[in-house]
Amino acid sequence: MQIRELSVPDSYEITPVQHADDRGLFFEWYRFDLLEQAIGHPLTLRQANVSLSRKGVVRGIHFADVPLGQAKLVTATHGAVLDYVIDLRVGSPAFGRWDAVLLDSEHHRSMYLAEGLGHAFVALTEDATVSYLVTDTYHADREHAINPLDPDIALAFPPEAGELLLSPRDTGAPSLAEALAGGLLTTWDDARAHYASLDTAAQKGGA
Repeated sequence: MQIRELSVPDSYEITPVQHADDRGLFFEWYRFDLLEQAIGHPLTLRQANVSLSRKGVVRGIHFADVPLGQAKLVTATHGAVLDYVIDLRVGSPAFGRWDAVLLDSEHHRSMYLAEGLGHAFVALTEDATVSYLVTDTYHADREHAINPLDPDIALAFPPEAGELLLSPRDTGAPSLAEALAGGLLTTWDDARAHYASLDTAAQKGGA
């Protein structure tokens, strides 16, 4: 398994080693110890989600209040999506910047993104199926969205996605500037303090 940090701090691309033979294929898509080594603290998982999307569907940009936030480990189990991470932490050296990873059922990559980061994807195939492992359960009052078509963020959608299809929630979501003015975003310092608290809690638990 190869783990590579993306240009947005605290997000990672994970590429598994695939073992194929005449029976089929085997690979590990999650290893708690290797991911913990990369991100600096254990990943405590509390919920697993699956979405199935038509070609061209855009989901996101979604994020949750920190703390607790919702870190995510995302992979595509069928089809293909372009998966985006957006830095929404005010004061981050990468604030407003995004990166993307192709998640598909050929290479079986996954993406990890820490609490406080925004997440979105666009489906590149019909019936694109995405699996998420997340660190907290869903709390509607703590979940937020930013319009994925915000020109200030300028996500690049590949032409193979075709015509884009968004939910009313996402098309009606505020821009990054509006979310910032409305106090919806966490700060870089608060996010870093939260990550440090996860490491401290893990150390106390192991004492």
